[in-house]
Amino acid sequence: MAVWVVGLATYLLAVFHRSSLAVAGLVAAQRFDIGAGALATFTMVQLLVYAGMQIPVGLLVDRYGPKAVLMTGAAVLTLAQSGFALAESYPEALAARVFVGMGDAMTFICVLRLVNTWFAPRRIPIITQLTGVVGQSGAILAAIPMTYGLAHLGWTRTYLISASLGIVMCVGLAVLVHDAPGVRRTIGPAMSLSAIRTSLAASWRHPGTRLGFWMHFSTQFSATTLSLLWGYPFFVRGEHVSSATAGVLLTIMVLAVMSAGPVLGWRITVQPWHRSTLVLAIIAAIVTVWTVVLAWPGDAPLWLLVVLVVVCGVGGPASMIGFDMGRTSNPPDRLASATGIINQGGFLASLVLVVAIGLVLDARTPGDSTAYTAGAFRWAMSLQYLLWAVGLVQIWRYRRRTRAMILRHDPDLSLFRAGQHITS
Repeated sequence: MAVWVVGLATYLLAVFHRSSLAVAGLVAAQRFDIGAGALATFTMVQLLVYAGMQIPVGLLVDRYGPKAVLMTGAAVLTLAQSGFALAESYPEALAARVFVGMGDAMTFICVLRLVNTWFAPRRIPIITQLTGVVGQSGAILAAIPMTYGLAHLGWTRTYLISASLGIVMCVGLAVLVHDAPGVRRTIGPAMSLSAIRTSLAASWRHPGTRLGFWMHFSTQFSATTLSLLWGYPFFVRGEHVSSATAGVLLTIMVLAVMSAGPVLGWRITVQPWHRSTLVLAIIAAIVTVWTVVLAWPGDAPLWLLVVLVVVCGVGGPASMIGFDMGRTSNPPDRLASATGIINQGGFLASLVLVVAIGLVLDARTPGDSTAYTAGAFRWAMSLQYLLWAVGLVQIWRYRRRTRAMILRHDPDLSLFRAGQHITS
């Protein structure tokens, strides 16, 4: 349990650092003398690096073990936040956020590997969901102390203090975390480029890995897009609610994420065969509510917007069901790399949607980026249907192939229900 707690605390701190700029936008714009576009680039670059690092990090975990990679990630985050604290120019600050994205990318996969090693197979789904829920609370925890620090301590001291927490995490990881019960460090075999390609190809070739990827792709992007950038302007400009109400709606979405995680973890533990069915049902709910909101004549009522953020929030922990699919589809020696493949899905979809929404809004409201209309937002948010269509077709394809493979190798499903992987 101590191993998981320390790993979880490290992941929570990574999310804290990832989200620390959310309440510092105005201060950052003033400090670096930048506009909204350059400010948004901080977040976009950070997330692009995070998504791009998933497969390399997975390979590093398979080779050197989760403890070594997790400590490296904590150290990189500490140095990156320190650099961000001391940056005097926009290029220096942007470089620091690149390394924040790198350090962040080294945490979640490692913690999932520890969960898969230290807990019994039947407990892994719910522990995985708890990991995601508690870790994502770092975004909430970042808001109040960072706001207070920036107001009373200034930019440099606030970010240096937050960076110093990483030193504590590094000490805890070094002292308390072992890669496996009775084993302080696990070292995988050295892999040539051809061996790496073979390993990744084997992970991707398994239909369960692809199913996990498309599950993650289809369930996460709606909530991530709302919380990352476009939720607040959509509610204020598109649905004409007050700024305070928009903030409450986004908070409700975070609470939905935290509440749904343990429930979904328990559900897939009880009925693992129906994991994809549960994901399909959640996607159908998200699509249905978005359709009602976008088709509503005039502004949608507040109760409907509450339903929207709740169902979108449930999509966050639903995306983590994809990791459980990867767990039962890959042997331990390539589990981290398979997790990295799956973890790219939702972030790639989110980044595509975030950029596409901005392009459509600019096209529908030329000449005035501050005057986005409700009609423009309806066009922009309708882009989600393209991503859902692709994701649903792929989920349906690979669900059939994964189930057929499981039944070929485990006709009575006894091994499958016990949580063991089916890889061939």
